[in-house]
Amino acid sequence: MTPPERFLCADAARARGDSLTGTAPYGVVWVLIEYRGGWPANGFEGLGLQPGVKELLFTSAQAVRARMLLIRRYGRPRDEGPNRWAVLRHESSGAYRQQWGTWSRDEDLAEIAAALGGPGELGLPPVVLVCTHGRHDTCCAVRGRPVGRALSERWPELVWECTHVGGDRFAANVVVAPDGVYYGGLDAKSSVAVVEQHLAGRIHAEYLRGYTDLPPPHQVAVAAVLARFGPAGRHDYVVAGTFRVGTYWRIRVVGRLPGPTPFEADVEVRSHRTPPHQLTCNGPAMSPAVVHEVTSISFG
Repeated sequence: MTPPERFLCADAARARGDSLTGTAPYGVVWVLIEYRGGWPANGFEGLGLQPGVKELLFTSAQAVRARMLLIRRYGRPRDEGPNRWAVLRHESSGAYRQQWGTWSRDEDLAEIAAALGGPGELGLPPVVLVCTHGRHDTCCAVRGRPVGRALSERWPELVWECTHVGGDRFAANVVVAPDGVYYGGLDAKSSVAVVEQHLAGRIHAEYLRGYTDLPPPHQVAVAAVLARFGPAGRHDYVVAGTFRVGTYWRIRVVGRLPGPTPFEADVEVRSHRTPPHQLTCNGPAMSPAVVHEVTSISFG
């Protein structure tokens, strides 16, 4: 008897034509903890840290809605010195702040709580995170590991593998932080091109899931402008106004591009739910997804 074919959520999403755009989860603060051992299926929550330290970190991160991720270098030996940690923050002004430290004992991680309330340092290069969390979802490892290797070979000091970032069906997923930009549907070749362009200040609509400081309809509106006019920097377009009635949105996107005349576009977006599908490899429950689609763009 032939065994049933294994379900892979990323393959199923591609077969259905699931849209990437507007699927970046909210987040402007990230806590990164290097952990070179096996990652539990639930990431940080599954680590056997001292209860007091773990509760302090969880409570401090929750207070600022920080996303907590375990990280490690691709293919590096496990005895290369102290583990690192970082707090990354994307401020509303567009400033990117980072604070880094090291830890050898659980107690050392308490410094993260203080860093969450500190100013952080400006001017550091971004961090490129590749989700390879196979215990959470098979596709994250199958599709993420080749991307992690390709990016690590190109930018060894910037790239880290990480635990679950959301959207398993869009693997391979890459997050640039503290920029707060999600990319999905990548492979080894496309990931290098995407990150290279991102680091050069040119964000393309292709493979873009969205900006993490924007709600999904706004993410879709900005992506539509990028798709129409070509790549731009992370803060070259901003959302200047929103009108909403039910599932209908009219979103004004203003350009910060050089030139005598300001750029303005009104993007109309409608939202709807898809039929239920299995959206992850390891979660057999059937769930609908919310999709935001651009219906028109007009220019001021």
